[in-house]
Amino acid sequence: MKQIESFLQVFRSRKMAALLLLGFSSGLPFALTDDAFRAWMTKADLDIKTIGWLGLVSLPYSLKFIWAPLLDRFVPPFLGRRRGWMLLTQLGLIAGIIAIASQMAIISGLPSPKPASAILILGAIAVLVAFLSASQDISIDAYRTDVLNPLEVGAGVAVWVLGYRIALLSSGWLGFNLADRFGWPQVYIIMAVLMGIGVTTSFWSPEPRVDERPPETLKAAIIQPFTEFVRRLGWQQALFALIFIILYKLGDSMVAKMAVPFLGGKGLGFSDADIGNIRQGMGLFATIMGTLVGGAALGKLGINRSLWVFGILQVFSNLGYYFLAVIGKDYNAMVLAINIENFSGGLGTSGFIGFMMSLCNPRFSATQFALLSSLMAVGRDIIAAPFSGELAGRIQQFVPVNNAINQIQLLAGLDQKGWPLFFLATLVAGLPGLLLLPFFAPWNQQTVNVSRPGIDNEDADVWGND
Repeated sequence: MKQIESFLQVFRSRKMAALLLLGFSSGLPFALTDDAFRAWMTKADLDIKTIGWLGLVSLPYSLKFIWAPLLDRFVPPFLGRRRGWMLLTQLGLIAGIIAIASQMAIISGLPSPKPASAILILGAIAVLVAFLSASQDISIDAYRTDVLNPLEVGAGVAVWVLGYRIALLSSGWLGFNLADRFGWPQVYIIMAVLMGIGVTTSFWSPEPRVDERPPETLKAAIIQPFTEFVRRLGWQQALFALIFIILYKLGDSMVAKMAVPFLGGKGLGFSDADIGNIRQGMGLFATIMGTLVGGAALGKLGINRSLWVFGILQVFSNLGYYFLAVIGKDYNAMVLAINIENFSGGLGTSGFIGFMMSLCNPRFSATQFALLSSLMAVGRDIIAAPFSGELAGRIQQFVPVNNAINQIQLLAGLDQKGWPLFFLATLVAGLPGLLLLPFFAPWNQQTVNVSRPGIDNEDADVWGND
């Protein structure tokens, strides 16, 4: 009972409440330049090529490490180095989201084909919003790294991801439902108002206590984060760590990229409503629960052992999709496969973010975490997305050649459009990341057991002290 009470007490911390709300502020703009943006373009009758090219507006999320040194070097004249940048980017996001809504309303009122100049203006505004959103992520990631002590990492990561997922639910599922009633421009206005939560939290959040001084020159802000990282870890361990960040969630990302085509018209033929309700509804809840459980376990296991345990569960959870592909269209099997994969993915996310935070020096946390998270995006978007599509397509070129070995072919995925074999391949793709763990995260390395996850002498008043 005492352990449960001590874990729940973490949510009484002002610091953790701030991270929950900042997670919401970080996640809210993402869909507004992604799924929601594509949904409006489709409804506005833009041609498919234009929709495809406008998908590049989210590129700043993968390139944010380029300007992250500026946020390490320069300190706004108010609220400090982290909270000051958070506030500036949030105010810019509110203005940018309102501008997108206004341009959407203008284009929607124009006859088809839509003028290229109007679409170009919309694309430029969307790129600016993505840039500001990525910059907000840089400052919030650095704030989270600076404000949490080692005993608080597990709970801090968990509540931040919880806020982020709630935001995705708001701008995704809720946004789509509101769009049917009011229209997408009105939805964007509502989301701009909700960004006020982040503005309020930036004022209210406790200031990190960081003894390290910011870099004294822009050159130092660009060069020193990388040289310090390699010097501290050693070039071999640093290299393994960077490769590991690219590969750790590769198999999980491959499943995520192909799950909807597999469940829908390219595979089992489930309806969009079934996929949306289970994958975006129940599956999102499973991810949140996995993240919360992972955050609690992270404090007990330590970062190294969490990477092992969560990574193994994350990789082998892909077997749920494999068995679903073998069984065929079965609603209960789909619910089970999605929930197992999403819960395990939530566990892996907790350990992964905690690991990347542990690699950062507070003096350069904005630049170093931006670099590490950009490498994660390389594995997720640049490698997993095209590779999973190519792999699934090539596997589907195989056909059964002999009825005598039909059962073997079925289990191998040579029937049913090759999907069973694809999901076995995603399991194999997840193994290289696990094989790198002994080099920089040995299982038997001594770790600190946290008896009270996320709490370090925080039994004072609920909202007063950090």
